[in-house]
Amino acid sequence: MALPAEHVRIQHEQTKTKQWRIKYMKNNAFRYACLVSALSLGVALFSIVIFISQTGFLVFKDVSWKEFFFSATWEPFEEKYGAAVFIAGTLYLTFLTLIMCTPIALAIAIFIAEMAPNWLKNIMRPMLDLLVGIPSIVYGFLGLTILIPFIRETTGTLVGDGFFAAALVLTMMVLPTVARISDDAICAVPQHLREAGYALGSTKLQVITRIVLPAARPGILTAIILGMTRAIGETMAVVMVIGNTAQFGWDLLTPTSVLTSNIVMQITNVQFDSTWNYALYMMAFLLLFISLVLIIIIRQLRPKGE
Repeated sequence: MALPAEHVRIQHEQTKTKQWRIKYMKNNAFRYACLVSALSLGVALFSIVIFISQTGFLVFKDVSWKEFFFSATWEPFEEKYGAAVFIAGTLYLTFLTLIMCTPIALAIAIFIAEMAPNWLKNIMRPMLDLLVGIPSIVYGFLGLTILIPFIRETTGTLVGDGFFAAALVLTMMVLPTVARISDDAICAVPQHLREAGYALGSTKLQVITRIVLPAARPGILTAIILGMTRAIGETMAVVMVIGNTAQFGWDLLTPTSVLTSNIVMQITNVQFDSTWNYALYMMAFLLLFISLVLIIIIRQLRPKGE
């Protein structure tokens, strides 16, 4: 017969063992739930890529790759599917947005991180976060109702739609994202690097341009590429201000079209098993491919282990 103290000890050990088993089962359940979630995400992404690519490549059964990529004639009712206008327009619009957005966003980030007092930082950072969350259609509506009439009155053009209006709207959309991520990258630079620069007699401008910005370069480049990725895939805001016409608009004020706007304007009017639909899916695959390339570049910019 066990002594009372021994009996209490045995019960205590049994309770601890039971608690350990319950904790072990919970940990395993949580681990498997995370694993299933990660695998489900991977399967979903892989399925999307496979579906879009397989459907898109069917266009080359009826259209040569040379015509699709290098012809500027998009006349689906005449069986002509040249997407060069939309591909070149997408790249051109992204380039314009990059030129407009980067200097302003970088200046805002430097001001917030290095120059603004704390009370102003506490106002500007939440404000930028709020701007990031505004739906794109709101920017497009403002561009359509305010920006387009202003461009007409200022330039004397009849329409006002085109690359210039689209680039301005996209700049307003991606600027908060680029500025906030750049701000975080600049703030992540160790303070002792700044103090070392000041100890050597450097001015604040020299410390920012020669020490802080080079140290924060990977994060800033990541911010810029993320902003451009959003600009490339943006649809509704661009549709509302670009004009949606299959022609080159290099003068910035001529209505034109890009991959996203052409897809959203025409995808509902075509049959699924038609060459027209396959051409639109190929455009979607090009957008997906460009985004994947940009993501790979971001991964390469990050130092190993960061």
